Amino acid sequence: MTMEIIDELERTARVQKITESSKVYELLQKILIGKIMDSKLEYSLNLEPGKLNVILIVGVNGVGKTTTIGKLAMQYKDMGKKVVIGAADTFRAAAVEQLKIWADRAGVEMIKKDDGADPGAVVYESIQRAKIINADVLIIDTAGRLQNKTHLMAELGKLNKIIVRETGCEEYERILVLDSTTGQNAISQAEHFDEAVKLTGVILTKLDGTAKGGVVFNIIDQYKLAIKYIGVGESIDDLMPFNPSEFVEAIFN
Repeated sequence: MTMEIIDELERTARVQKITESSKVYELLQKILIGKIMDSKLEYSLNLEPGKLNVILIVGVNGVGKTTTIGKLAMQYKDMGKKVVIGAADTFRAAAVEQLKIWADRAGVEMIKKDDGADPGAVVYESIQRAKIINADVLIIDTAGRLQNKTHLMAELGKLNKIIVRETGCEEYERILVLDSTTGQNAISQAEHFDEAVKLTGVILTKLDGTAKGGVVFNIIDQYKLAIKYIGVGESIDDLMPFNPSEFVEAIFN
């Protein structure tokens, strides 16, 4: 991706006879925006009125899935939507408790089971509960143990089947949460999770530090995945819609 960008920059600068370094930077920004702007990609989460919208959140442990779910739940509740959270990461110690803190903070209902319970059972019960109360949005947390890729993929595949079977909808949001400080390992994460559930988008977290999140250029190019939101802090409102122009500008600033 870096070589592609440099080649395009050199070629265009030559054609346009650009000699000032400030103009080169302007051109580079335009090229970068072009790399992440795809008219075929939907940069916001697709929620249809009058039906239950499922958002399956995946990602390795430690990337900020729990925090992101809490922030999403709060935003949707503030928009007047009825939200349910399904705590299907039943393997990581204290994962359910952490999610419960965020659910309480957001003021939304959470469906959970004991540690080690079947994640599929949590997803099933979450969907049934969401239907009963006519919820608009169901956000499902999942385990992120890439150490055992085969088991992870089988588990996520099972959850996907339950969601499709119980909602009758194959097209729902399957979002990968990525830590912006991760670097090239994020490509591997995108590959594994896309193979497991066919991702529909990415939420990029921890952009409040020195990380620039440049790896998303590769991910958008390879997997045609839109960045839906960026996380810029720990506060419940620190989840912002992704804006390609502002994102590229922040890289330079």
